[in-house]
Amino acid sequence: MENTFSVGLKHNIAPHQEFLLQGSILDSHKEVLLHRLRGLCDNAEKAPEPFYDHEMVFMLRGATAQQNPVLFRVRRSVEPRDDTSWHIRYLGTSEVGDKSRHTLVRACFDVACSNNVVQFLNEMGFKLDHEYCVKGYFFHKGRMKVTVSKIFRMAPSGGSDINTQEAMSHSHLVELSVVAPAGQEQIADDMKNFAEQLKPLIQLEKVDQKRLSVQ
Repeated sequence: MENTFSVGLKHNIAPHQEFLLQGSILDSHKEVLLHRLRGLCDNAEKAPEPFYDHEMVFMLRGATAQQNPVLFRVRRSVEPRDDTSWHIRYLGTSEVGDKSRHTLVRACFDVACSNNVVQFLNEMGFKLDHEYCVKGYFFHKGRMKVTVSKIFRMAPSGGSDINTQEAMSHSHLVELSVVAPAGQEQIADDMKNFAEQLKPLIQLEKVDQKRLSVQ
């Protein structure tokens, strides 16, 4: 099977990579981290920008058990505003084999789409695997993006009212990421240097997601 970059180049789609570091922080220490990030990131005079999204993960299983399933992530904002847009995202297999690389690296395609994307995926044979809501804040430092967010189980009714949902843990997920064209390995060094400034409050690491269960 061809890798994501080869397929993208064949069809004149510019291949992009996501460089990623992840960590978590207890809810009781979240405000301290937000204060630190506000001082380190751009637009320090402004309050951190909030977001509240609903994400659905769709799966298309291979013809045989040996073939890896294809996953697409559909995300939309659930904040009440007129310009709410939908995004569909494909993330390739994480590359963690190179121990000299400071970050996890994976192929990434992220595009805006119309609000009938769920119907489109269903008609293509994709099935909803799981869904959740995520609420938090994001910051920018140059081309680096930092999110501090809490993940919630969807309410049994399927509604996105945050007051009816159950938090999945007593901590917040922290992600430092950059999406850029392939070949820009210097980004990993820049991210490592930024992550060092957040210690000892939080340790951001490259996580081998193959070892994590998302079920």
